Formats: sequence, C-alpha cells, structure tokens
Amino acid sequence: MNKFNSGVLAIAIGLAFSVGAMAQTMSRDQYKSARWGLVTGYKSAMAACGSLSGNAKNICQAQASGKDKVAKAALKARYKPSEDASYKLRVARADADYAVAKEKCGALAGDAKIDCNKEAMTRFGKS
Repeated sequence: MNKFNSGVLAIAIGLAFSVGAMAQTMSRDQYKSARWGLVTGYKSAMAACGSLSGNAKNICQAQASGKDKVAKAALKARYKPSEDASYKLRVARADADYAVAKEKCGALAGDAKIDCNKEAMTRFGKS
C-alpha cells in the first residue's frame, strides 16, 4: 500500500510539472494572434487618452505605452521562454514604471519637480 501511494504521488508531481511547462509555450499562430490583440489594445488605450489634455494626457500615454511594452515582453517570454526573455520582461516593467513616474513629476514645478525626478531616478536605478 505504501508503494502505491508514493508511486501515485510521483506521477501526480510529474504531471503537475509537465502541465506547467506546456502552459508556458505557445504555437506561432497563438503568438501572432496575441500580438494582434496587443496592437488593438494599444490603439484603443491611446485613443482613450485623446480626451485628456496636458500632463494627464502625457501620463495616460506613458501608462498605455508602458503596458504595451510590458505585454509584448511578457508575450515573447511566453512564446520563447529563456532567462534573457525573463530579464527583458523585468527591464520593461521597470522602464514603464519609470516613464510614468517621470510624467507624474512633470505636473510639479520648481524644487518639488527636481526632488520628484531625483527620487524617481534613485528608485528605478537611473543615472
């Protein structure tokens, strides 16, 4: 009975890992379809920013652009998983957050703007 339980457990663990690995990869057609979805999503997000003006519009556009870049990096990481793809995804996330932070600093003036930009540069490791 003990051999049976350990055998079932080993099979269950093996299946769990294989299902996770299969979920990571995608076919070329799935990749192309997902890319097309990202393009249309980006266009609609940018169109939504059109009704805004000034710094609010800039922030909205930075957010839309950042989300698009992160989504593209995540899609590439799913399509061809590698350490390099994971690294590029992390960089895309940090760059998107930094761009939004800089745009938010644009609404400020004087010393507050300078301090905000310095804080953003420090927080995101920019020099």
